[in-house]
Amino acid sequence: MRMEDKVILEAGLNEYDAIVQKAIAKAPERKKFDVKPVYTPLDTEGFDYCEKLGFPGEFPYTRGVQPTMYRGRLWTMRAYAGFSTAEETNARYKMLLEAGQTGLSVAMDLPTQVGLDSDNELSHGEVGKVGVAIDSLADMEQLFEGIDLSKVSTSMTINGPAAVLLAMYVAVAEKQGVAPEQLRGTIQNDILKEYIARGTYIFPPRPSMRLINDTFEYCSKSIPKWNTISVGAYHIREAGASCVQEIAFAFSNAIAYIEAAIKSGQKVDDFAPGISWIFTAGLNLFEEVAKFRAARRLWARIMKERFGATVPKAQMLRVHVHTAGSVLTAQQPHNNIVRVTWQALAAMLSGIQSMATCAYDEAIAIPTEESAVLALRTQQMLAYESGCTDTIDPLAGSYYVETLTDKMEKEAYEYIKKIDGMGGAVAAIENGYMQAEMATNAVNYQYSIEKKEITVVGVNKYVDDKELGEQEVLKADFSVGERQVTRLNKMKNERDNAAVEASLTALKKACEGKENLMPFIITAVKDYATLGEICGTMKEVFGEYRQDGSNF
Repeated sequence: MRMEDKVILEAGLNEYDAIVQKAIAKAPERKKFDVKPVYTPLDTEGFDYCEKLGFPGEFPYTRGVQPTMYRGRLWTMRAYAGFSTAEETNARYKMLLEAGQTGLSVAMDLPTQVGLDSDNELSHGEVGKVGVAIDSLADMEQLFEGIDLSKVSTSMTINGPAAVLLAMYVAVAEKQGVAPEQLRGTIQNDILKEYIARGTYIFPPRPSMRLINDTFEYCSKSIPKWNTISVGAYHIREAGASCVQEIAFAFSNAIAYIEAAIKSGQKVDDFAPGISWIFTAGLNLFEEVAKFRAARRLWARIMKERFGATVPKAQMLRVHVHTAGSVLTAQQPHNNIVRVTWQALAAMLSGIQSMATCAYDEAIAIPTEESAVLALRTQQMLAYESGCTDTIDPLAGSYYVETLTDKMEKEAYEYIKKIDGMGGAVAAIENGYMQAEMATNAVNYQYSIEKKEITVVGVNKYVDDKELGEQEVLKADFSVGERQVTRLNKMKNERDNAAVEASLTALKKACEGKENLMPFIITAVKDYATLGEICGTMKEVFGEYRQDGSNF
């Protein structure tokens, strides 16, 4: 900016501020805001376009990871789905694909997420309740019956037993005649965030990191299109983190995975293209847009400058977004339709690669077919009717958005440096740093709602007296557990149990050594060893993590 222009602008801004103060004296602002009332070129003074933005598909990828973005190909549209048995979930997938969904997102039940079979006593009452029960290859075969795995991208929300579920998926594809090189999708496989955000862990951190490394290595050689990890920023945010913490804590976890892989002898340009991300899309539209833009730029610089990545795909932050479930309300649930719409709009405006939108009734129960289709239609209407996909990064150049993007990048980087100083993500988790920061933010947010500093329509403002639960919901069928156990027992009686024993023995021996475990897990899966048997075998060698951290 020319000096004379700056002087004129500063003088005009001073005049404006005086007018604002007079206006506030007559009519005070409705709340204390964290942002300025107006942003000008003064807020972006010295802004270097080439350094900060560049062009879409070019370093530092602030404006997106593809040169044409949605003008060429829209994001992959998913619905997070899974409940009851593999048969019922398969029917839901076929319905969603028929409705225009372009990718699958598999929700597993809690026993599956922690490596337990449906007949385990700890599984009682949880089988098929919050996701689909997958005990063996037989269930995985049924889950994808009639669905060509060469034509769909599949995301599986699974962490502790991620290697086992991936092995099942590979085996199903093989039975379909689909080569591993054709498979597209991701396993979540982010175990560090389980210790701080979700709790669906199995093994202690170090053997868990080994399993992650083994999937990195195996997939980079055998399943090149597969994303070997989806780093879970989403779950960090849903557990109470702020936008900045969502970026910083997820990045610190990913740095730990990368450092472990490099230490094991892998090359960053070989495995890093297989790293993908799952972020949330919250309620503050401009904050969410700035978050994704800042995250892409910061990650590109970390990969290039810290790890020496030279391959563009190793520098890119490729993002799957799930709209925030924690902000949905059981009160006046139809309001959630509107919330999800602008959450999805924020994600779309920020240039993400894949998205799953919450159904409006998720705060109450498993979505009905009607609400699941409506969530998908929300994405489709934004894609085809809003005009927001016609140009790339349409909010670029906004004084507010660019200022906010810079601010988020700076604050996230400061967090990362602090965690580095502690010895990295594992050390920060061990001393409870991330957990404490998230808890503090979550408590402050809840207090703000209770004190009505933050308005939630239908909860603390514009409340009505209507009873909850009067609308139609999909309720859990507790007979699912019995049916699943019957199916499991039948499979065990029909399989070659000698082959199962042999493959599990080989897996245990491999766990005791240093070989890549994926081939051994795949063999066991093909012999119809169950998820619980495979994870149980690994527990014999690796141990089991306890919530008090005693196995760290």
